[in-house]
Amino acid sequence: MAGRGKHRRPRTNPLTRGVIAAGTGGAALTLPLLGATHASAAEPQSAPAAAQSVKQAAQPAKSLTYTVVKGDSLARIADKYDVSGGWKKLYKDNRAAVGDDPKLIHPGLKLTVKTTKASAAKKTATKSSAPAKPAAKPAGGVAQATQASAKTYANNLDGWIREALDIMAQKGIPGSYDGIYRNVMRESSGNPLAINNWDSNAAKGTPSKGLLQTIDPTFQAYHVDGTSWDPYDPVANITAACNYAADRYGSIDNVNGPY
Repeated sequence: MAGRGKHRRPRTNPLTRGVIAAGTGGAALTLPLLGATHASAAEPQSAPAAAQSVKQAAQPAKSLTYTVVKGDSLARIADKYDVSGGWKKLYKDNRAAVGDDPKLIHPGLKLTVKTTKASAAKKTATKSSAPAKPAAKPAGGVAQATQASAKTYANNLDGWIREALDIMAQKGIPGSYDGIYRNVMRESSGNPLAINNWDSNAAKGTPSKGLLQTIDPTFQAYHVDGTSWDPYDPVANITAACNYAADRYGSIDNVNGPY
């Protein structure tokens, strides 16, 4: 959009702390210390179960490659895979790929995630065993928005445009699939990470970014509520650019060249 002014560790009760006494039968029993005013015997743990716990705790970290999708954050990914050290460790391991700002991770970016089979299995089991929440019935004016949010979209140009069009319909922003597609192909050839570092906007320190090449001031001024604040996010970029085009030209459909 060159030259167009835009974008506990748990506390232990000292009265109930115990010692572990191992019997010849291979079982362990927790015995209360003398002086405790109230204590109850812990459930005995079998030797095989204890050994399995130790084995799992000693499981070495495994590395896997994760591809970032729309809506991801380092904190979300670190939580999903139980990364030791959290998102800061994940960022440290992938700083060369992410860059200086850990908040800016783009769809398609590949990250090295260090996890363990045990923790990953735990996550999967927890997710699978969680009961499904019944869907709430939409009421009145939110029916259309609820139906749109329930849709799924392909993670490609076609899916991004269709998701953007649904959001635009809710916000009253005009535009068609053909109008968006035509301008996307001219501006970025469909690359959501495209950036223009050579034109007059770039010389001013505000390079054009994303599918429809918005500069940061324009993107921020015409940002559409409910979408990402990342100008490289495909849907956020499309909706903001179409919002801008509607304000200046009536619709993105009326844009047939640099805008």
